[in-house]
Amino acid sequence: MDIRLDNQVAIVTGGSRGIGAATVKLFAECGSNVVFAYRSNAAAAEAVVRSCPGGNERVIAVRADVAKMRDARKLIETAVTRFSRIDALVANAGIWPADPLPIERMTEREWDEMIAINLKGVFTVINQAVPHMIERKGGRIIVVSSTAGQRGESFHTHYGASKGGVISFVKGLSTELAPHHILVNCVAPGWVDTDMCVPVLTQPREARRINSGIPLGRVARPEEVAMPILFLASEMASYITGEILNVNGGNVLCG
Repeated sequence: MDIRLDNQVAIVTGGSRGIGAATVKLFAECGSNVVFAYRSNAAAAEAVVRSCPGGNERVIAVRADVAKMRDARKLIETAVTRFSRIDALVANAGIWPADPLPIERMTEREWDEMIAINLKGVFTVINQAVPHMIERKGGRIIVVSSTAGQRGESFHTHYGASKGGVISFVKGLSTELAPHHILVNCVAPGWVDTDMCVPVLTQPREARRINSGIPLGRVARPEEVAMPILFLASEMASYITGEILNVNGGNVLCG
């Protein structure tokens, strides 16, 4: 059975690169109309649009900083105005600093930026999308967290805290929104071959260390995270809510 999302409407944040771009392309290939947010790289966003079936007739890029409520509102309103509905929301936008950052050297600005993008940016888009889903009596929300949100991450503690907050947020929302037939789940990747991880993965010694700790022997491709996201947005996942789907090659066996 193929997964099809014909004539549905999906919103993806952080859609111009990495996991987000792979998700936008996959949803479009499966028939969905897609509105995605990007923060600054207009050229990359336009390249994603061009790579999708239907181009800008079915895929729209919106410049938005989802850490700001007004930008989240603009993103959601664009989707509703253009396509009249929202079936799925993929809250994917996030940052991760490659350089180790001990807690005693972490600045207030670094903490605030991490929480604003990785946690508040999930809140804003969900806050704006949920009324439309309630009105339609259904919807899917998939949030991209991380294995770091379950086990923590030394020298990236603000990242782990933001992703742990996302997981708790998802679990609470899943029961809150279940009466409205809105399913809320989380995908938690491990290492993924994206530009965010390039500074680490291009160091031969670090790459060997990372790969040797993954039972499958390699990091994930972005498409290998996009496919579980698609599954959670499909009818195949119609009785799943409040779950964390780990996509990490067996690296971290989190419950």
